[in-house]
Amino acid sequence: MGVIGRIKTELEKPRKSRPLGSGWLSGSLSILAGLAGLLIVMIRFFPQTFTMPELSIIHESSYITVFLRAVLLLGYLLALISILLSRNKVLGWTGLAIVLTASLFGSAPAVEPGQSAQALYFGLDYFIVNVLFIGFLFVPLERFLPHKGEQTVFRPEWQEDMFYYLVSSMLVQVLSFLTMAPSNLVNKNLDMSQIVATIEALPFVVQVIVIMVATDFVQYWVHRAFHTFPFLWRFHSIHHSTQSMDWLAGARMHFLEIAVLRGLTAVPMFTLGFKPEAIQAYLLIVYFYSSFIHANLGIKFGFLERFLVTPRFHHWHHGSERAAIDINYASHFPLFDWLFGTHHLPEDEWPQKYGVAGGGVPKGYWQQLLHPFRKPTK
Repeated sequence: MGVIGRIKTELEKPRKSRPLGSGWLSGSLSILAGLAGLLIVMIRFFPQTFTMPELSIIHESSYITVFLRAVLLLGYLLALISILLSRNKVLGWTGLAIVLTASLFGSAPAVEPGQSAQALYFGLDYFIVNVLFIGFLFVPLERFLPHKGEQTVFRPEWQEDMFYYLVSSMLVQVLSFLTMAPSNLVNKNLDMSQIVATIEALPFVVQVIVIMVATDFVQYWVHRAFHTFPFLWRFHSIHHSTQSMDWLAGARMHFLEIAVLRGLTAVPMFTLGFKPEAIQAYLLIVYFYSSFIHANLGIKFGFLERFLVTPRFHHWHHGSERAAIDINYASHFPLFDWLFGTHHLPEDEWPQKYGVAGGGVPKGYWQQLLHPFRKPTK
């Protein structure tokens, strides 16, 4: 077995095989810290290529260098602890190697963000922010409040879903352009002035709620269409192919499905006259909520399940048994599933298994990217 295989095997060890004090946790965290440091160094060398303009305030801060040094120092200490504690020292040595590599390149002077202009950028910094904020929020929650206690962070196919997370973050500029295209078309060709005037007069909180209702209504029907029409299902089946539900599982979506779903769902948000601050508040809610409903959380929400989509509600949508097929399309409000006959939430029950009934979706990002365009096999 090669080095990569040994690292993967160690990371995916079941919890009972890596008790506290075995060096697994410190070794895994040292690799995470080293990779975070290495990615930050890449951003410092190529700021125009890997930086979102919206996140420039972070890169221009004097604290970014302090943060980088703190991350690398923490990674170094964790790697040493893992080497001391672990019998199989592969995680510790790997973390140490990555940290030292990042430190070596990080010692060179950074390129100033404003030195060269570039129209096209890739959101590597957006990926780091995503993983840090979402990961550090949901990983502890899934550890201490899980639905499936035996499921670990590095469950089967975690690397595929992380790659989906990376690609969608890196292509944030392209996705933003495609998302805005339908709304720009509507704004250019339709006079919505009367509706806009009414929406603009609404209080901030009411605007946020109206955005959530309007976008979820559109999302419900677009989502249902992806289940109804065979050609669209070939795209959406990729999202359903994950057999382990957690905060990372929601990232597994075909690039074109993301563009279509976001583009159509965003039309009411960008055409009806909502204030920018209301839109930003909604986007922040969705940012966390999309990970929340996929998360491996066993929290009982009681009566709230009647009004809001919860992990149990959405897990049923991802179930592969007969009762779970073509149900629970809403992302925020189960009301739409009640109204249109697709609601299914048996009390205190969860689906027994996840994935696509009958299989048929290939493994691996590139195979899944091409899957919708290949002739279906009988």
